[in-house]
Amino acid sequence: MNADPIESAGDSPGHFTRVLERVEAHVTEEEARMARVAVTGSSGKLGRVVVEHLQEHGWDVVALDRAAAVRAGIVSSQVDLTDFGQACEAMAGIDDRHDGVDALVHLAAVPAPGLRANAATFHNNMITTYNVFSAALRAGVRNIVWASSETVLGLPFDEAPPYVPVDEDYPPRPNSTYSLVKTLEEELARQLCRWHPDLKLLGLRFSNVMYPEDYDEFASFDADAHLRKWNLWGYIDARDGAQAVRRALEHDGTGTDVFIIANADTVMSRPNEELLAEVFPGVALKRPVGPNETLLCIDKARRVLGYEPQFSWRAS
Repeated sequence: MNADPIESAGDSPGHFTRVLERVEAHVTEEEARMARVAVTGSSGKLGRVVVEHLQEHGWDVVALDRAAAVRAGIVSSQVDLTDFGQACEAMAGIDDRHDGVDALVHLAAVPAPGLRANAATFHNNMITTYNVFSAALRAGVRNIVWASSETVLGLPFDEAPPYVPVDEDYPPRPNSTYSLVKTLEEELARQLCRWHPDLKLLGLRFSNVMYPEDYDEFASFDADAHLRKWNLWGYIDARDGAQAVRRALEHDGTGTDVFIIANADTVMSRPNEELLAEVFPGVALKRPVGPNETLLCIDKARRVLGYEPQFSWRAS
């Protein structure tokens, strides 16, 4: 009978050392490979920052977008994710780019209502999300984070919110085709996780994405409380949005969940008490809020993901 190589190593210390070295090398290789993440919509306003942030934090990033974008040190491919074949290759491997990914960040979409005809928005966004999720599953990916949206909370709040700060506890209230797709994506995630108990699919309900250069406009918002009431005067600094993506990727667990992702404050200098009295009189406070605290509740993201905004327009 042939001896097990580990058991026979007692007769050869050098052999035992070589076996350990091979095991350690295999583990190290697997750990490095497990850091590869595909980011769709990598050329978008949030996507560009997410790609850089994940790379800075040790992820091997594959950038995927319909728009061509070559950036130093970033592996990228131009793909049309409404084509299921291209979506499958984007997840499983593209020649001279990568041979598979272990995680997915899905940000690709027509990014807001009204940019295209309603049917075109629905077709692009719904088909893209189905294709990407399905392709990822076929490729063995079980760690997926995607961009849902604050719009499912009832934006533009022509119908007053049920309470403030709004949170994830009440059912979606889509009021546009764009928001309807985001609502359907959240249901798609629930059913996919039912089919695949080992799957993690986390949806991030991002607020209005801002860059530091956008902050110059904020001072003008105070003149009209109704100007930004459509999302309860919220925003998300792209850098904090990228942090939320990373924390969702690193979250240990299975199943699906959704999280509101906003900055810790509003876009207004005027206090919440004054804004609410003028625009949403009679809407109940679910809990006390600070004078300029966000009315898009991020308590759940803080508690579950460890998300904590690091930036504010007030410090710019």
